[in-house]
Amino acid sequence: MIKRLVSAALAAALCVSAFAGNEEFKKWAPTPPMGWNSWDCYGPTVTEDEVKANADYMAENLKEYGWEYVVVDIRWFVANDKAGGYNQTDPIYSLDEYGRYIPAVNRFPSSANGKGFKELADYVHSKGLKFGIHIMRGVPKVAVEKKMPILGTDGITADKIHLIFGECEWLHDNWTINGDKKGAQEYYNSIFDLYASWGVDFVKVDDLSAPVYHREEVDMIRKAIDQCGRPIVLSTSPGDTPSVRPVAEHVRSHANMWRMVNDVWDSWWHVQNVIKVAHNWYKYRDQGAWPDCDMIPLGHLSVRGERGEERQTNLTEKEQYSLMTFWTIFRSPLMFGGTLTDMDPFTLSLLTNKEVLRMHREATEVKECALDQYHVTVASKNPETGECYVAIINISDEEGELIVSFDPEAIGKTGRYTITDLWTGKSLGTQKGFIQVSLKAHESVLYKLD
Repeated sequence: MIKRLVSAALAAALCVSAFAGNEEFKKWAPTPPMGWNSWDCYGPTVTEDEVKANADYMAENLKEYGWEYVVVDIRWFVANDKAGGYNQTDPIYSLDEYGRYIPAVNRFPSSANGKGFKELADYVHSKGLKFGIHIMRGVPKVAVEKKMPILGTDGITADKIHLIFGECEWLHDNWTINGDKKGAQEYYNSIFDLYASWGVDFVKVDDLSAPVYHREEVDMIRKAIDQCGRPIVLSTSPGDTPSVRPVAEHVRSHANMWRMVNDVWDSWWHVQNVIKVAHNWYKYRDQGAWPDCDMIPLGHLSVRGERGEERQTNLTEKEQYSLMTFWTIFRSPLMFGGTLTDMDPFTLSLLTNKEVLRMHREATEVKECALDQYHVTVASKNPETGECYVAIINISDEEGELIVSFDPEAIGKTGRYTITDLWTGKSLGTQKGFIQVSLKAHESVLYKLD
């Protein structure tokens, strides 16, 4: 049995404040986006019927809690893709005459006759929800090989705007776009004009951040969205987005959300890694521009996925509480990765806790008040009500109990206060002075102080 006493008050100097920007696009995501993404459960193989079924569930069971985005992830334009591998030798791509990817009709029947995702987006919108897609940065290699014309130019073809270096390391569908070439911005404009005509509300753009940050293409994407006439929330993916100041300042001034890490799956070390990497991002958060912990790998995963066999999440219940505690108090975007259609009661309870989600939506001044090899303490405050929140998570793998103390004065809470367990809603009484908790490995608490 180990006993450790850690005082978060000693680390109060680490607390940092948010940066306030005024870019117009940030108004499109005034709170961290919440939704469902097809990647964790269906990989690159999701179909129209599966998207609709998950949208139906969200509208019926989650919309009232703030969940609203339905996102079709990777390679919706490949007719013969399969889970568990990319770069097959015979991909069947779907493109229009201007070298722009369009949905594979065998997977998305409503896209026939050039309709693209319009009918599917309309269906999602009819449920009071929003529709999103995933794309790769760059120009399709097929468009380059066939020298397909770029819409909005006078005879410029795709082979005139590409670079053969800087290719995505893990998916070889596209070439990098050379922003110095005439027609480069026009190509990005053309694809976002197309997405706007379909009714797309959210675009996750992949391979922008790692192993290098593609600043030039981020600039072109930002311009393309801003000129398309539709408010489309921009998510950059994957991580690790460099947290060095020039990159961090740039990404928060161009994207609504950006990945801090690579894909997060249902292993505790992934959660530990997110918490540690987030240490560098608190000072770069901004309303409408959110550091992204990645998708929530809970519930029923890998039906036809990319990581492991079909399963319920491998995270234990206490680890799931800890994941959701950090994602919500950190105010990360929340994108659920499991199937919604066979949701179990425990997972549903994690997604529908009104007080936890109110904290996620309304609290500001998110501060890391302590981080070491054993635990993290994060606090925030509701500026309207004065309620303070504190999360303490034992991130270590050591057996036994970790004793952590926290001084509420570190977040401006003086005198007597009432403690409420936010997950259970149970009042833990009134006190003053330090909070002390005893946590087993991977265990956490989430308290409201008022």
